[in-house]
Amino acid sequence: MKTKWIVIPSLLMLTVAGAIASPPPTVALNRATQLEVVDILVAKLNANYVFPDKAKQIETVLRQRQREGKYDGITDGAKLAEQLSDDMQGVVHDKHMLVAVSAGPVPPDDAMPPPPQTRAAWEKQVPPAVLARVLASNLGVEKVDHLSPNIGYLQISSFGPVFLVSDKFAAAMTELADTDGLIIDLRNNGGGGGDSVALLISYLVDQRTRLNDTWERATDLTTQYWTQDKLDGKRYGGKKPVVILAGANTKSAAEAFVYTMQALKRATVIGERTWGGAHAARPYRLADHFIAVIPSRRTISPITHTNWEGVGVMPDIAATPDNALAVARALLQRRLQASAPVVATGH
Repeated sequence: MKTKWIVIPSLLMLTVAGAIASPPPTVALNRATQLEVVDILVAKLNANYVFPDKAKQIETVLRQRQREGKYDGITDGAKLAEQLSDDMQGVVHDKHMLVAVSAGPVPPDDAMPPPPQTRAAWEKQVPPAVLARVLASNLGVEKVDHLSPNIGYLQISSFGPVFLVSDKFAAAMTELADTDGLIIDLRNNGGGGGDSVALLISYLVDQRTRLNDTWERATDLTTQYWTQDKLDGKRYGGKKPVVILAGANTKSAAEAFVYTMQALKRATVIGERTWGGAHAARPYRLADHFIAVIPSRRTISPITHTNWEGVGVMPDIAATPDNALAVARALLQRRLQASAPVVATGH
């Protein structure tokens, strides 16, 4: 069965559109549904969570909470979802794991469509209101600028589906290709798709480069992610200095970009520790109005042999959010001045 993988949070990679609402919908809860939600949650965790031993630890805690009657007095579905999420997080601290409520009926797991691979397929899956809003947006490419004649600036708020953002990335990198140094601002990037991360990194290297691997529990298979050889925009290359701005609101796929660029020694990271969510997840049905998002794949760097789950990405240079850009500009100016050719003067 094909599954739909997501990295949460992401504005453009909504998996069950409208299912996880904010604020959460009011869903009445009876004893039978409460028991069903917990029982199926335990079963889905044991069958799918990326760390089977930790799934067992979560089961132990949830069953203990049941015996203590912790869930008995909860009559609102949103409250139960919140409590279960908190109880799971108390065991594993996995940023992509949660229980949520849905205003509408949740489809069976095997009825959830596979990830769209083209824009046409994506448009068929997305509700019209969401489609119009996304296509009218800047698709996460918030700003492309020259901070000075030789320093470029690229601000990205999300890594949308690669078939949507490839043109935006191509235009941005072509516009920035003439700069001598580049600042990529991911301080408020909620994540998105790994293919888009790989595409952007492709512009910043000179040759085909292995980025990250993902291991999937269901198949026990490891998939390698590599840069793309053919690009629609101008390649920035692997020689000119790159600085990345990151912080607590740098999440998920954005962290993958930061972590990978840092591991490759291709960029200097300035700012604060990032969010700390590295596992890819998908939704599972628990009951008519309940969903569990469970990570079943994990990222493994071929360089560090680990990832940033639970710890985030540490910056190379610490800076507060309001000061990070100034620190980055000053650093690039110093580096560019130091590398500038010395012009001989005659007497």
